[in-house]
Amino acid sequence: MECIYLLVGLLLGAVGLQIYKLTIKATVKERWANEKRIYNLVESSKDIIYYYDLKPEKKFRYLSPSIEKVLGAGLVEESYKNPNTPIELIHPDDHELLLKKLSGQLDYNKPIIQRWKNAQGEYIHFEEYATPIYENGEIVAIQGIIRNIDEKVKMQQDLEYRISHDSLTGIYNRNYFDTKMEKFNKTNDSEVAIILCDLDELKQINDTLGHRSGDLLIKEAGQLLNQFSNQETTVARIGGDEFAILINGEGSQRTEKLVSDIKQAVEDYNQTSEAFHIKVSMGATYSPTSIGNMSKLFVTADAKMYKEKNKKKEVANGCHYTI
Repeated sequence: MECIYLLVGLLLGAVGLQIYKLTIKATVKERWANEKRIYNLVESSKDIIYYYDLKPEKKFRYLSPSIEKVLGAGLVEESYKNPNTPIELIHPDDHELLLKKLSGQLDYNKPIIQRWKNAQGEYIHFEEYATPIYENGEIVAIQGIIRNIDEKVKMQQDLEYRISHDSLTGIYNRNYFDTKMEKFNKTNDSEVAIILCDLDELKQINDTLGHRSGDLLIKEAGQLLNQFSNQETTVARIGGDEFAILINGEGSQRTEKLVSDIKQAVEDYNQTSEAFHIKVSMGATYSPTSIGNMSKLFVTADAKMYKEKNKKKEVANGCHYTI
């Protein structure tokens, strides 16, 4: 009887072992299939996925081929051979950002916006979510997912441009001008000057030559005035035929010089233009401090501008009084 029990035990043990082997084989096969699916998913992803060793030496352990669809063919192999490829391709203004990412000096919970150069020499915007790998409190590698957001960025830039720029002249609009006025009035104290410009005889041009000619005159005047724009000087179209120039960090003499330069530019334009002449009335005012004074400055400049315009109306018809 004991022998029978032993044989049954051995048989059950053999069957159990066989079942265990089959289970292990099935588990390994299933795991291999899952890993293959994950690998295929990573390889076919439009996002760029990478694993970059920092120590003991810098090298890519993995870089997905999707990077070549955006930046150019052969980049994966090149990056494996040359681990400094990211440093060579990143935009100069984003170079410090890359170094901080590799040294663990960034907040990795936030997306990293950067630009990389493609094979055509164009810089493409990317958004990256990176994860540092630590050993013994030291960063030894970094892995991440990088997504091409160039189209999104360009759409955002186009939207911002439309919000801040006049569609006819291409210069800043009333919204942008008012925003700067508000900053100088409340937070950015500075020497400031305002020059207001209003085109003369625009109605006559619209009535005689048509509104397209009137629009062309406005466009030409806007481009002429915009020649004087720089980091300290903002030129904006604030109305139909009205322009404003906001100058910060310059004194009254600079303002007077700018008015004189604009007059000369208008005179030079009129000497060469065969279609029509630009005629503008201007009013300028200056203050050594901006906070709390911007509305008053605008009103003063506006009054001076209309005073000049009214004087012109008293001039006999046919007299060329420009600016």
